[in-house]
Amino acid sequence: MSELVIRARRLVTCDPHRATADDRLGVIENAIVRVREGRIDTIIADGFAEPSQEGVNTVETDLVTPGLVDAHTHAAWVGSRHDEYAIRMAGGDYEAIARAGGGIVASMRAVRAASVDEIASVLSARLRRMAAQGVTTVEVKSGYGLSLEAERKQLEAIARCAADPSLPRVVATYLALHALPPEAAGDRDAFAARVAEHELPKVAELGLCRFVDAYVDRSAFSVAQARPLCERARALGLGVRLHVGQFADVGGATLAADVGASSVDHVEHLGEGDAERLAEAGVAAVLLPVASYTLKQDPPPIDRLRRAGVRLVVASDANPGTAPTESLPLAMAFAVRSYGLTVPETIAGATREAARSLALPERGVVREGAPADLAGFDVPHEAALVQPWGTSRLRFALRDGHAIA
Repeated sequence: MSELVIRARRLVTCDPHRATADDRLGVIENAIVRVREGRIDTIIADGFAEPSQEGVNTVETDLVTPGLVDAHTHAAWVGSRHDEYAIRMAGGDYEAIARAGGGIVASMRAVRAASVDEIASVLSARLRRMAAQGVTTVEVKSGYGLSLEAERKQLEAIARCAADPSLPRVVATYLALHALPPEAAGDRDAFAARVAEHELPKVAELGLCRFVDAYVDRSAFSVAQARPLCERARALGLGVRLHVGQFADVGGATLAADVGASSVDHVEHLGEGDAERLAEAGVAAVLLPVASYTLKQDPPPIDRLRRAGVRLVVASDANPGTAPTESLPLAMAFAVRSYGLTVPETIAGATREAARSLALPERGVVREGAPADLAGFDVPHEAALVQPWGTSRLRFALRDGHAIA
């Protein structure tokens, strides 16, 4: 459509230029949003008095927000790990399950057995279900192949979905150091070095990712093992995102600050002074409350991060093991209930701040001239978005002005 008029009883812009001390989300009452050629042409406050124009497609809804942005997912998985989930809920230990051949290695076997077509088909269907909840941008990681051939297969499937304008926008991340494959024979140093020196440059040459990620934690990869990968990624012009401190503080936050990472994700465990280092380096903290809920973990040190001025992002962590969900709204509800985020922090964290962490500054806000990534809901107030509905309250989702849900 070339022109669309949206009449919203409540428009949540998430535009910092409209924010005030009493209204951190820049809300406009009875707003009219005109969309032309995929961009927001005009925003009119208190515009309901204006009559509808004949011949112009008009949509009316209770609440409009920026399209939601899910900044941390492993959505290109295939297979199911429901058996592990049942064991974990009965008291089984995540790290023990992984040592026994489950966890990430179980997903590795499923990915290696699947074709690019099969992975892309599963991912496409998953992205459509995410769109049906108001998500218009999704970061999707590889990381379940654990070999150059299998990781490339995942990334090619991700690229195929990224090329489909009827799906949410996809930002690809090469999760280069996720777990040790069986063929590495337990040698983490050699595996990490091979990935950094040989496999990352090949992936970068193919243009299959925008970011590179590594799992820096106890029983995962050390700072010394991950640093060459991060430095090589930056030299190749790629951004860095890091899994940090999910189970223990091993110095991952300091590494992230040193290499200018875009984000540290999980951060249930942070060292002394880490929050200040992250804030000074401009590294966002991506909070993943569904995973910590599943693992029965205490939340990250939210007050320390908040006081230091670290930007807070909320994401689903959609994955087959520790966060078996496709629902960013569920993660938003958990962020408020389990982590103590405020409603404005949570909504900004799933829109504007998530987009910033993905180097998409035009997304995640509603302002004149910005791309028309918008979500309309049949709830009366933005606070209702963080209630655990267990179902979608979406009326429509637009990506660049075109309906994807």
